[in-house]
Parts: sequence; structure tokens; C-alpha cells
Amino acid sequence: MSSATRLDEHWTDANDDMHTQIITTSYANRKGNLCQRMFDSFKREPSSTSGSYEMKVTASEEDHNDEVKQESNGLHRKLKNRHLQMIAIGGSIGTGLFVGSGLALASSGPGALILDFSIIGVMLFNVCMALGELSVVFPVSGSFAAHSTRFLDPAWGFAMGWNYAIGWLLIMPLEITAAGLVINYWTTSINIAVWITVFLVALLIINLFGVRGYGEIEFVMSLIKVIGVVGFIILGIVLVFGGGPKHEYLGGKYWRDPGAFANGFKGICSTFVVAAFAFAGTELVGLAAAEADDPRKTIPRATKQVFWRILIFYIGSLTLIGCLVPYTSPRLLNKSSDYDASASPFVIAIEDAGISVLPSLFNALILCAVLSVGNSSVYGASRTLCALAENGQAPKIFTYIDRKGRPLSAVALSMLLGFVAYINCAEVGSKVFHWLLAMGGLSSFFTWGSICACHIMFRLAWKAQGHTLDELAFVAPFGVWGSVIGLVLNILCLVAQFYLAVFPLDSSPNAEEFFQAYLAVPFILVFYIVWKVWKKTPFMRPSTIDLDTGRRLIDTQQLIDEERAERMAWPRWKRIYDTLC
Repeated sequence: MSSATRLDEHWTDANDDMHTQIITTSYANRKGNLCQRMFDSFKREPSSTSGSYEMKVTASEEDHNDEVKQESNGLHRKLKNRHLQMIAIGGSIGTGLFVGSGLALASSGPGALILDFSIIGVMLFNVCMALGELSVVFPVSGSFAAHSTRFLDPAWGFAMGWNYAIGWLLIMPLEITAAGLVINYWTTSINIAVWITVFLVALLIINLFGVRGYGEIEFVMSLIKVIGVVGFIILGIVLVFGGGPKHEYLGGKYWRDPGAFANGFKGICSTFVVAAFAFAGTELVGLAAAEADDPRKTIPRATKQVFWRILIFYIGSLTLIGCLVPYTSPRLLNKSSDYDASASPFVIAIEDAGISVLPSLFNALILCAVLSVGNSSVYGASRTLCALAENGQAPKIFTYIDRKGRPLSAVALSMLLGFVAYINCAEVGSKVFHWLLAMGGLSSFFTWGSICACHIMFRLAWKAQGHTLDELAFVAPFGVWGSVIGLVLNILCLVAQFYLAVFPLDSSPNAEEFFQAYLAVPFILVFYIVWKVWKKTPFMRPSTIDLDTGRRLIDTQQLIDEERAERMAWPRWKRIYDTLC
């Protein structure tokens, strides 16, 4: 054995001994008392810096199983496949479907309800496919703002980031208030402020567990919601065909009388916003890409679940609602607030069928859905604020990420704004709350439209710079044209909402109605223009868009080839199924 070899072995052994000693010492240091460990966990993550990790370096994955678990600027990759699957399937099933659909049914009728939700569903499917493709290539925190900054215009990315963050920040107190209103179904003897306090504390505790706490809670809540909706669909089919306690065959009775449509074209336009609110949160799968365990595999699987959620959970359940509850039902119109659970068409359908106990169980399900959306709002707002701060578009204090991967400053702001819910305890609370919510009223349309525009620009840049689709690990099924359709539908929905803002459904044109319906637009334009003028940001061009920094590279093309070869060997039905789910 040569002296050089012996020297190498000696150096390796010494390094191993040193490494073992460091690990042992570190482990011993971590074995302090519980209070000390808890205190230390809130300290800044040593690897965390003030700049966005994803925007500065190119990440790579080396082995076939993608077992390289990277940390994203202190954010921990702890969301497993099961978390993302359930977030995708049930993450946005909430008050928009369970309660808001009642408002849509009353104002537009069952035909318009299905039509509008189908249009938004087609749009959202293409949005999610585009988002899946972008998130696999660039699994960055605050993906919507980061993608808009990279592919469209940094000023637009700034506006979209704040639009999305403020939307979630305002939804948080709304959902907490809604949870208190749901409990009024059982008892009204306790002031709603008590319930607001209880739910705020609960959400704070959940978020102290970091992204894993968010993932586990969403997994359980989504599972409960999915089971509840599937159970209602089965029950609804039985009731429609006369299998309920009253043994009354309903069929399409209410589609004929009072009819399928109400309030004509205005009724159809009025339901688009309700449908958008019901689907809001679907894009959280892309936001979670930076904290996903294996984004190359989990993100495409999760985004493709959107097809089934739209078809089964939304279209299926709402079709049955249209058969079970007439749009003239006085209970739909006489609710005490926009989040009165007793006005839920799901609860009304069960009670009208003469079934006891189940209405209370379904209200418990609505309560779970409300708290789930509240939990998602803290996650969505905090991660977006953190990403904005990392890119110099928000105060640097929001870049603080502790050793448990929690963006503490951003989470703290989200929780503090939860106190806005107490406004509802005052007499003027409802009016003030409606104006606050108006700022984020059209948030989803702008977010989804920007995702489609980013995907179109990404594909143009990808082609212009000499790349091919064979280099992408996941490709959106309908490609650029799917994103074009999604973008056009988003624009049409904004036009329809503008028409309704100018000519309200149940009143004559007035300034208050207009700004409550369309305040988000001037709000976003102010953010965009101020940043554009101040920073003099350029418009992005396909030939100059940066496609390298922050891109997740697959080191071997063989992996993709093997997967595609395996897929081509499947029968046609299995390939179609794999494309959709």
C-alpha cells in the first residue's frame, strides 16, 4: 500500500471520527430540557439568509428516487404525497361550496349554477395543469409572485404577491367569524367573541407545529370533507329517486318549476364570483411546492386530482342540490349573513327530506371546512409574505424563518389580523368587514389569470432558447392552448363582474355597489403602477427570460425516458387515467 493511500485512509478515518464527535456533541447539546429546546426552536434558521435561495441557485436531483431533500431558504420539505393529495382533493372544499352555493342558487337557479361552476372548473383545470408544470420546474416559495416576476414583469409579480397575501389575510378573520356563526346553529347563548377567541388560539397552536402541522390538519380535515360530500352525493341520489322518509320522487321537478334559470343573464354573471370563491385555495398546491418532499412526482399527481374534484364533488353535488332545493326556497333568502350555516342548501336538502340528526352532523362538517380554510389562509398568507420579503418586495422582517422552518414574522402578522374578526361584534362591524373583503374580492381571478400568462410566456421562452418539451418532467396535457383558454375565461369573468358592478342584480347603479364589487382592480393597479414607476421594472421577453436560476434539474435523462417507456407500455385506459389523476 502506497504512502499516499495510507495518508488518504488516515485522513478519512480522522474525518469520520471528527464527524462522529460533532454529531454526538450536537445530539448531547440538543438533549436539554423541554423549555430550552422550545425556546431554541424559535431562533433563526442558521442557513436562512435575506435573499431567496430558489432565485439564486439551481437545484439538482441525482438519484432515481429523488431522495435528495433540499431546504428552501429555511423552509422544510416536509409535505408528503398524502398531504398534497388531500390538499388537492379537499383543500378548497369549504364555505363557498357548502354555504355560498345557496346564494348562487337563489340568484341564478340550478341551470346557471351548474353552467358557471362548469366554466370555472374548465378554467381551473387548465390553471392547475399550467401551475403543475411551472412548479415542477421551479418549486419556489411564493410561486405565483415569483413566476410573475420572472416571466411577466417584476412590478406585476409585486402586485400579484400582495394581492394574494392580502386576500388570504382578510379571509382569515372572515372564516373565524363564519365558524362562530356555524355554532349558532346549535346555541346562541354564547357571544360570538368567545368562539372567535377559541378558534384564534386553535389556529395559533396548529401553526406552531410548522408546515407538518398544516399538512396533517389539512389531511384530516380534507378527508372528513371528502367523506361528507361523497356521503351527501349517495344520499342525494337516494332522495332524488324517492328513497327518503317521504318516499317522494323528485327527479327534475325543480328544474321545471320554478325553472332552471333565475334573473337571466345577470343571474349567470352573479354566480361566477361565488364559484371562484368556492374554488379558491386550489392553487395552494403550487404554493406548497417549496415545502413538498418530492415536487417532481407529488405536484403533478396532486394537480391532476383537480379533475375529479371538479367533476364529482362540485358538479355532482350541485346537480343534486338543484334537484332537491328549489331556488325560490325562502330559507335560501332569509339567512342572517353570507355565512349562515342554516341557509346551506346541503342542510336544507337534508331537513326538507325529513331526516333528523344528519343536519347537525353536516353542520359539524361545515365547521371543519371553515376551520380548514382558516388554517389554509394563515399558511397561504405567511408563505407569500415570506417569499415577497426574500425578493425585496416586502419588509425584511418577514424573511425570519426559525429552526423548525416556520416563517414566524409572517405567521404572527396573519394571526394578528385575525383580531379583525372582533369588528363583527360591533354594530358597524358587518359594513366595515364588507369593505375590507372588497379589496380581495377578485383576487382569485387575477391569480389564476397570471398563472396562465406565466405558463404561456414560459413555453415561449423555453422554445425561443432552444429547449424542447422532452426536457420537462411534467407537461400540461393541453399545453399552451389550455393556458390560453384559462386566461381568456379569467378575463371574461372579470368583464362579467364589471358588468354586474355597473348594473347590480337587485338594485339600481350606484357607487357603493360598484366599489364593493370591483375595489380589487384599482387596488391592484395602484400596487403595480407604484412599483413600476419606482423600480422602473422591464417587461419580460421570451428571448431574455432567465430559465436557469432556481430551476430544478434532473441529472439524468434516462430517468424520464424510463418513465415514459413504462407509460407507453400501459394499455390506453391506464394512460388516460394517469393523465387525469
